[in-house]
Amino acid sequence: MKVTEHIEQAQGKTLFSFEIIPPKKGSSIQELYDNIDPLMEFNPPFIDVTTSREEYIYIEREGLLEKKITRMRPGTLGICAAIAHKYNVDTVPHVLCGGFTKEETEYLMVDCHYLGLDNVMALRGDAMKEQQYFEPTKGGHNYAVGLVEQLRDMNCGQYLNDRVESKNCADFCIGVAGYPEKHLEAPSIKNDLRRLKEKIDAGAHYVVTQMFFDNQKYFEFVEMARAEGINVPIIPGIKPLAVERHLQLLPQVFNLDLPQALIEAVEGCKNNKEVREVGIEFCIQQSKELMEFGVPVLHYYSMGKSDNIKAIASALF
Repeated sequence: MKVTEHIEQAQGKTLFSFEIIPPKKGSSIQELYDNIDPLMEFNPPFIDVTTSREEYIYIEREGLLEKKITRMRPGTLGICAAIAHKYNVDTVPHVLCGGFTKEETEYLMVDCHYLGLDNVMALRGDAMKEQQYFEPTKGGHNYAVGLVEQLRDMNCGQYLNDRVESKNCADFCIGVAGYPEKHLEAPSIKNDLRRLKEKIDAGAHYVVTQMFFDNQKYFEFVEMARAEGINVPIIPGIKPLAVERHLQLLPQVFNLDLPQALIEAVEGCKNNKEVREVGIEFCIQQSKELMEFGVPVLHYYSMGKSDNIKAIASALF
C-alpha cells in the first residue's frame, strides 16, 4: 500500500514509522531484525531503508596503496524485500542521484516493481566523504527533481533510451525530502521551498522532513510550504538526541538549531546514559506537541538502534 493511502485510511490519526540503516557488509541481517522486533508492536504502516553513498578505500599492495571505490552498506532492496516478507509491512527504499546512473536507477526500480514495492524515497544524496560539495555521477541526475521526473515517467510506462511504452507500468508513491531549517546549500528558505515545489510539481506525492528539534521551525515550514502551493502530506522526521557530542555534531552536519533548554539539560548530565534519558524525554514532549498539531505520521530516525525509539513510542502509541 502507498504511504499516502496509509495516511488517508488513518483519518487524521497520527501514525508511527521509522527509518533504518542497512548493516555493514559481513554483518548478519539478524542484527537488523533484533532492532526492528521491539518496534513492531506499534504497528508501523511502513519502514524506510536508507541507501549509502559509495566511498573510497585504500588497499595495500606490495607497499603501495590502491584506491578503490566501494559501498560499505549495500543491500537496500534486499533488506526491503526481507522486511516486507518477514513482518508483512510496507517498505520504502531510498533511491539516490549520487552514485547511480539513470540506467542503474531504472534497473533498480524495475526490480522494485517486480517485488511489489509501492513506495520510494527520491533523494539527491550527500557528497562523498572526499568531496567538499556534491558532484553528480556521470550519466546520473544532478538534482532530486530529475530523479522524480524519471520515476514519474516510469509510472506512465515510459522508459529511458528507446522509451518503451508499457501498459504494465509501475505506480510508485514518491517521497521527497524537505528542510524546515533549509538545506545547507540553499541560499534561503524561500529558494529551498521553491525547489521543493518543483519536486512536487514533477510528481512527488509526500514530503519527509530533515530532523529538527524546535517544533516552531516545522510549524513555520508547513505554513510557508502551503503558501507556496505545496499541498501534499508533510511528515516530520524526528531523532532523539542520544550522546553529548550530538550538541556539536548535529548542528554541523544537518544545519539545525538546538533549543537552549535541551542544550542546558544535556550539559547538566554526568554521562551519556543520562543524556540518552534527557533525549528520550525531550522527544516525547516534542512528539506530543506534533501530534496535537495533527501531523500525519511521526517518522523516527533510529540510526540502527531501537531502545530509545521504543521508549518514546511506548509513551505515545
